[in-house]
Amino acid sequence: MSAITTVFRRELASYFATPVAYVFIVIFLVLSSAFTFYLGGFYERGQADLMPFFSFLPWLYLFLIPAVSMRLWSEERKSGTIELLLTLPITMWQAVLGKFLAAWAFIGIALVLTFPLWITVNYLGDADDGVIVTSYIGAMLMAGSFLAIGSCISAATRNQVVAFILTVVTCFVLIMAGFPLVLEVFRGWAPQAVVDAIASLSFLTHFASISKGVIDLRDLLYFLLMIGFWLYASAIVIDLKKAD
Repeated sequence: MSAITTVFRRELASYFATPVAYVFIVIFLVLSSAFTFYLGGFYERGQADLMPFFSFLPWLYLFLIPAVSMRLWSEERKSGTIELLLTLPITMWQAVLGKFLAAWAFIGIALVLTFPLWITVNYLGDADDGVIVTSYIGAMLMAGSFLAIGSCISAATRNQVVAFILTVVTCFVLIMAGFPLVLEVFRGWAPQAVVDAIASLSFLTHFASISKGVIDLRDLLYFLLMIGFWLYASAIVIDLKKAD
């Protein structure tokens, strides 16, 4: 555990060692506010909740989280510091988990800083705080899934731009899998079981369920298994490419 903590602290500190972290947070907060109060039609809806924010959040994640995850391993491999990291008295899993948790904590900090939105909706009306809390939990779990995918792809290439693009494409596919337009295409010829299976792979399907205020065990398992699978894949990829 101490090894994971060491990697975690090192990585988290590295985010704030450059202006990039602050730029990311500012962009995230500005876009969150714009999507909530303007594009989301907050005032026109006449309802005090954060549904517009959470509805746009997967699309914000689609571009902002790959920008964070692309450097997780690509930068280490390009600079050659990955060899130094792996020679330290830590296991592969500890290195992968420490770096992932640091990135996850960084995204968590950005999410926490959206609290003025929460305060605003409570000031303007009688918001359902229980639904907002569960939505934030779902947002963190979805962020972890995006990051785990980005970690694996970042481990597979030295080029951060390539890692960014491939992560965006992979996450986009997993978002669109639950989109009604996509599911309608499959409903035309595939059995309902196949359609349900495709929908169950989507971030949207599980996040939408949690953002309604209901934390279902199946939704939790989906995100946790998604995180676990991609982090395990990250460790395998790093082990296979450590000699490159």
